[in-house]
Amino acid sequence: MAASSPAFSSRIGFILAAAGSAVGVGNIWGFPTQAASNGGGAFLLVYLVMILALAYPMLVAELTIGRMRQQNPIEALRALSDKPFWRLFGATTGIIALIVLSLILSFYAIVSGWLLAYMLAPLAELFGFPEAATWLTGFSVERNLVMMVLFMLLTIHVIRSGVTKGIERWSTRLMPLLFVLLIGMVIYILTLPGASDGLRMYLTPDFDRVLDPNLIVRAMGQAFFSLSIGAACMMTYGAYLSKQENLPRTAGWVAGLDTTVAFLAGLLILPAMFAAQQLGVEIYAADGSLLSADTLVFNVLPAMFDSMGAAGLWVALAFFALMVIAAITSSISMLEAPVNALREESGQPRSRTAWIVGGCIALVSAVIIYNFDALFGLVITVTTVYMQPLMGLTFGFMLTWILRQNYLLKALQDGAPDIESSLFWKIWPWYVKFICPVLILLVIWRG
Repeated sequence: MAASSPAFSSRIGFILAAAGSAVGVGNIWGFPTQAASNGGGAFLLVYLVMILALAYPMLVAELTIGRMRQQNPIEALRALSDKPFWRLFGATTGIIALIVLSLILSFYAIVSGWLLAYMLAPLAELFGFPEAATWLTGFSVERNLVMMVLFMLLTIHVIRSGVTKGIERWSTRLMPLLFVLLIGMVIYILTLPGASDGLRMYLTPDFDRVLDPNLIVRAMGQAFFSLSIGAACMMTYGAYLSKQENLPRTAGWVAGLDTTVAFLAGLLILPAMFAAQQLGVEIYAADGSLLSADTLVFNVLPAMFDSMGAAGLWVALAFFALMVIAAITSSISMLEAPVNALREESGQPRSRTAWIVGGCIALVSAVIIYNFDALFGLVITVTTVYMQPLMGLTFGFMLTWILRQNYLLKALQDGAPDIESSLFWKIWPWYVKFICPVLILLVIWRG
């Protein structure tokens, strides 16, 4: 790694930053929505299986590539082989991964802008600006553009400050606050009438739905999206990780924190849905399908908060502050990867590359906003449901098939010198090499 390349100053800083990358709107918005739309407990069960069977092994692979080469994803993947074809293939894969990541951030910034608007709306009400609150909660092109730009400016500001003073500093502050707010909101929601029905749905699997192909492919996509796998985020963060750290153990911490937040988010959102239903808010259609699935937290929960009177403003403020914190910890990792790649490839200062990349992604977001019905759902499906698992599969293929096994072992021995005699080494390379590709392709084909 070049002397000017960034690095995390501590293990806890890396874990909180990587967990922050994983913990985002995908956990607190995407996961509960998918669970509510796909049988509650059945989706939770399949999701946990996907985290263990596919997401965690691929997370270790992506972090390993990043730390082994300690370069941006384009150079890290290119350097896995000395043969011209595989070097070109690796560089092309890195470019595609960064494009996919930028597209993910383009829709993510729109959703995060909504969250920012809904966080500011209660403040507008409390300070006596009801018209502003109405504008903030109304779906309009102008509102979406302004809030998206504000959110991107926040993200660019953090990235311009660098890894230690920007990403690490904000992650170590925001992640503990996120846990406190999330646990507090869960405790409060579970005291409301009707919440127990949502809790029962969430924790009781319907085994007739567990083998539903559509449920399985969405659970896999959610697991990859939630852990930021297949989009070069974790590869970039792996490049900043000290070689004294045990990679499998550190990956386990990241996956564990991410899964914990997703589980807690389910404990919050599904009981809140049924509490809202108890207050007269319509949740499900006559055929049993979830109404407004994609905008659940913007339709159902605000209606519940409104029914609480004055206290509802404070609850809404706390809830959407939680969502914005989750969003910003993920968006900074999404912007960091292409920014650092451009910085290393071009030699331009970090501040300039942050503005260039952030501005380009904001322009793509604007195009999606102006063509919302045609592009928004399409971009989400293509990038998170299909491209992330396929890119993760490609990373694993290059690490276990193209890179020589003695180099892979040496990379894992940094921070874990006894790993060769461990059960992990006996299983993981073979598992990523043969089992993961079969499982991923089978799930996509069946779905």
